Amino acid sequence: METTRHFVATVYVVSEGCVALHEHSKLGMWLPAGGHIDRDELPHEAALRETREELGLDVDLIAPQQDIESETVQSMPQPQHFLLEDINVNAEGEVGHQHIDFIFYGRADSRDITPEPGEQPADDWEWFSVDDLQARGEELPADVVEVGQQAIEAVREP
Repeated sequence: METTRHFVATVYVVSEGCVALHEHSKLGMWLPAGGHIDRDELPHEAALRETREELGLDVDLIAPQQDIESETVQSMPQPQHFLLEDINVNAEGEVGHQHIDFIFYGRADSRDITPEPGEQPADDWEWFSVDDLQARGEELPADVVEVGQQAIEAVREP
């Protein structure tokens, strides 16, 4: 069986020491904002677009960027994590679909979630503190808890 792979971008959006998560309607699990990278997009551009579409927020990405340039090369904002995720696993344990995920952290100035039409409604989103992530860890994927905590720490105001 051939495994299908898609490139996706995810943003752990942090505001006032909390990260925004929603229970994904198709996957049935709590996840941050994100989605497929379009053919004409770079990963960080998709991350910003998905955040605007799903949350109605413009964020500042916390993404290191090297200073390597030439006539044909430019550096891009780097994701905080780069993960391979199994999406469709059949009863025999074979993986039919995977996401190659560019994970970014984003700082938002507001918690006012206003999704674009066709996106999951604002009521489906919750803001999780580090304590909330730990307390509700049994209902959240372990990687979401871990990366959510790291995002909150990375975005903390000095």
